[in-house]
Amino acid sequence: MNDATPSNAAPLLDVRNLSTVVQASGRCLTVLDDISFDINPGEAMALVGESGSGKSMAALSIMRLLAAPARVSTGQALFKGTDLFSLTEPQMRDIRGASISMIFQEPMSSLNPVFTVGDQIGEVLRYHKGASRREARRQAIELLDLVGIPAAAQRVDNYPHQMSGGMRQRVMIAVGLACRPSLLIADEPTTALDVTVQAQILKLLRDLQRELSMSVLLITHDLGIVTEFADRVTVLYAGRVAERAPAAPLFTAPAHPYTQGLLASIPPLDRDVDQLTPIPGAVPGLADMPEGCRFAPRCDRAVQACGAARPALEAIGPRHLAACIKPTRAPLPRPEL
Repeated sequence: MNDATPSNAAPLLDVRNLSTVVQASGRCLTVLDDISFDINPGEAMALVGESGSGKSMAALSIMRLLAAPARVSTGQALFKGTDLFSLTEPQMRDIRGASISMIFQEPMSSLNPVFTVGDQIGEVLRYHKGASRREARRQAIELLDLVGIPAAAQRVDNYPHQMSGGMRQRVMIAVGLACRPSLLIADEPTTALDVTVQAQILKLLRDLQRELSMSVLLITHDLGIVTEFADRVTVLYAGRVAERAPAAPLFTAPAHPYTQGLLASIPPLDRDVDQLTPIPGAVPGLADMPEGCRFAPRCDRAVQACGAARPALEAIGPRHLAACIKPTRAPLPRPEL
């Protein structure tokens, strides 16, 4: 279901009924369970949820970067109308880095410590664009300048350990942007960065997204950083889509108890609080998934029917869907994020 796709435009990426499983101890465990979402050209989509909800696994599934014993079991990932899961590995390599790029969580482990940052940006340009070493270096300097690294002509010869965490993250963004992709997947791009650098990185991504007319899939557990970034939000819980909506109605009138819990756990900026209001319990393990609604054991509105059958993802407003048999339909006070 493409609830947010205009009738006159096809989505850039259309993920349909994606399920990903992993073999463990002789069992086939479901990591992603029939999830669907889409991203329109030039749109910023946020994929949010607690650790263990399946956010990064969704990105790795789409990029076909899963390591055994994990594998996609069913579903499609249509990119510009072509199912990525139907491509050969050489065809997929031509798409990775060129049409779809991914920024990983920790740049220090993603960047190669024995090559300069210029070489690592240049490698993408040489592979996908056939650039010479000289041309790749020139474009690498331009990219470093584009992502806000000062003295780019000198920094291009730095190794990753010679840069701060924020600068390494900017290098990762430069690598991702080298071929001007149609879609950039940013997996927790501000992890382990202080709040000032975090804000700079998010502003940079948003500015580049608008400047380059690029679509962005932002993966994060922090709803607080989504408010100024995303056009739409998909909320994952325990490998299923709990709620999907444009950002404004999601934050002003969240329908699913899980989304409401995530918002309630964010400390307000307009007043002091003695303690936060966390969601009780934890995301269930793969081997211990409850029947019916997977959030029911942690939900204060759960009734007997919640444990009987999986709730359908149903429309509760314009382009707003929630998988709950008792969704809240009235607006809630908007949190001060």
